Amino acid sequence: MSIDLKTVDIKPLRHTFAHVAAHVGSDKAASRYLEGTMGAQPEVNFHYRPTWDPDHTLFDATRTAVVMRDWYALRDPRQFYYATWTMTRARQQDAVEANFAFVESRGMVDAIPPALREQALSVLVPLRHAAWGANMNNSQICATGYGTAFTAPAMFHAMDNLGVAQFLTRLALTVEGPAALDAAKQAWLEALDWQPLRRYVEDTLVVQDPVELFVAQNLALDGLLYPLIYDAYVDDRIALEGGSAIAMLTAFMPEWHDESGRWIDAVVKTMAAESEDNRALLTHWLRGWEERAAEALLPVAELALRDAGRSVLEETRQQLRARAAKCGIAL
Repeated sequence: MSIDLKTVDIKPLRHTFAHVAAHVGSDKAASRYLEGTMGAQPEVNFHYRPTWDPDHTLFDATRTAVVMRDWYALRDPRQFYYATWTMTRARQQDAVEANFAFVESRGMVDAIPPALREQALSVLVPLRHAAWGANMNNSQICATGYGTAFTAPAMFHAMDNLGVAQFLTRLALTVEGPAALDAAKQAWLEALDWQPLRRYVEDTLVVQDPVELFVAQNLALDGLLYPLIYDAYVDDRIALEGGSAIAMLTAFMPEWHDESGRWIDAVVKTMAAESEDNRALLTHWLRGWEERAAEALLPVAELALRDAGRSVLEETRQQLRARAAKCGIAL
C-alpha cells in the first residue's frame, strides 16, 4: 500500500474577530494588541445612568470637550496590552532588583558623602507623593475616558506611577531607613518648597475632563518633572558628585519616562490632528497647566540645583515646548 502525502492550503474565512475587523479590516490578521484593544469599549445596553453623574451614560465620550470620530485612533505605539506590558515591566523589575543588590552588596551607599546623601533624599523621597497623585489621576483617566485604546494604557500608566512611588520608598529605606519616609512626608505637608507642587497635585485630583487631566498630569507636569529631576539633577549632578548609587537606584524612572512619552505624544498628536477645535483646546490646556507646573517646580528645582535651578528649569520648559510642537501644539 502506498501513501500519497500532499499539502492543502486552507484559506481562512476571516483573519480576526468581527468587532476587531470593523476597525482594522478583515483582509489581514490582527495583532494580539489590536485584538485586545479594538472594539472592546462597552457602548450599549447600560441599565441606568450613574447616580453620581446623571448627565452622562456609564461610558460616555462627552465627558471630555475633545471630539474624536474614532477613539480607537489613539493607538499605543508600544503595542501594550496586558501581557506585553507585564512582560516588559517584569524585565525592568529584574534590572531594578539587580541594581539594588549590586548597591547593597558593595556598600555603595556608605560611599556617598553624607551631605550629598541628605540632600538627595530631601529632593527625591517627597516625590513619591507626587507619583501617588499621578497614579490617582491616571486611574481617573481610565475611569472617565472613552475608548480602550485610550483608557487601557492610562491604567498601565497609573500602575507604573505606583511602581515609581514604591521605588522611591525603597530608595529611602535602603539609603537611610524609615526615618527618611517620615521626614519626606512632613516636608510634603509642611515645607514651603513643596507646597506649590502639592497644590498642583491636589488641584489636578478634581479635574473632571479626562483629556485635560491627561494633559495636566502626563504632559505638563511629568514632562517637566522627570527631565528636571532624573536627568538634570540625578544623572548630571548627583552621579558626578559621588552619588552613583542614587543614579543606579533610580535608573527605572528616566527609562520609563522616555518609553511612556511615546504613547503620550502619540495621543496628543492624533487628537490635535483630528480638528482645529481639538488643537486649540489642547493648546489652551497645555499652556495653562505648563505654566502652573513650572511655577510649582521652581522651588523644587532650586532645592535640588541651587542657583542653577531656574535656568535648568527654563531649559526643560524649552524642551517640552519643542516636544509639544512635534505633536502639532505651538506654545
